[in-house]
Amino acid sequence: MIKHYDDIKKETVTWENITPGGHIYAEGNSVDFNTGDWRTDKPIFVKENCKQCLLCFPVCPDSAIPLEGDKRLDFEYDHCKGCGVCAKVCPFKAIYMVAEEE
Repeated sequence: MIKHYDDIKKETVTWENITPGGHIYAEGNSVDFNTGDWRTDKPIFVKENCKQCLLCFPVCPDSAIPLEGDKRLDFEYDHCKGCGVCAKVCPFKAIYMVAEEE
């Protein structure tokens, strides 16, 4: 709905009261945001090759590698941005990158 000028001048929000765009002010909130939809490369997990060394888990900047106990699971693609760091550190070729399909 288009506002009329009379309605606009009644608003009390000023620029000082608005949170800057793109800033997230709470820690540990990545589960609340699905940010994987803009990735261009996608990691593929090859379970048969995985030795559960867990070298990939701590290097993932988006916490997209879930663990169950001491075992890693498949990727959490809602959060993965496709950086490829996990594939670089995997010594067993249990992760490789492919182009993300539209």
